[in-house]
Amino acid sequence: MYNQTRDLAFADDFILAKLVENARDFAVEDAIVVNLSPEPMVTGTDHPGVVPAWKSTWLKGGTIMSAERAAIIKVRQATNLGGCMFRGWDWLGNRIKSFPRDTPLFISAQDSIGMVTTDAHVFTNERKTAEAPQQFELKLNLWWSPGDTDCFIHNEHPFLEVHTQIHGLGRMQKFRERDAATLYEDVVMPIGYSHDPFCRVTGPSAWTYPWHRYYADTDSVWLAVELHPQG
Repeated sequence: MYNQTRDLAFADDFILAKLVENARDFAVEDAIVVNLSPEPMVTGTDHPGVVPAWKSTWLKGGTIMSAERAAIIKVRQATNLGGCMFRGWDWLGNRIKSFPRDTPLFISAQDSIGMVTTDAHVFTNERKTAEAPQQFELKLNLWWSPGDTDCFIHNEHPFLEVHTQIHGLGRMQKFRERDAATLYEDVVMPIGYSHDPFCRVTGPSAWTYPWHRYYADTDSVWLAVELHPQG
């Protein structure tokens, strides 16, 4: 069945957030569209465009011609958006005791949207052809921080991840050490942009991340896409 849609767990009056599966000629009025599949997503009608696996675009009166699975997300009310903690979002310090107590970083509800089969090396762009496909559980959540927020330098994740900017302007940054002065790569994140994976595969269901962080230049909302290995 085509165009199966549902609200994502973090949809509310402030944020439009939908999942569409088996999309065919699916109209998008004005939203960020994230390809949540290892296969390309095709957009447009008269002049089709290709959105690669795990990448995104901003459609305005556009069409998803075909996609296995995509998220459609838009901040529809910016006024008082920062009151997300009163709408069920959690301060990260409630989950991580070592998290800096003065950092305003908030996480939405997480949504497990299904399983996906891909090769971790292909996901990380370390090879083009799948040689060791495996199953992952695909999970999504949003983050919010006000402008000029250091969202914590870290390097440990038990999953593969990428991020998409939904609202505002931010940066994904890499460091040689857990020290902001050791910055060596600064990836600007305008609305609608998805960065390449930072991790590198080291073995079966094993990978390493550089020291990295998200930095919010302005009040920002960004999407986390997590692939959790199964088995």
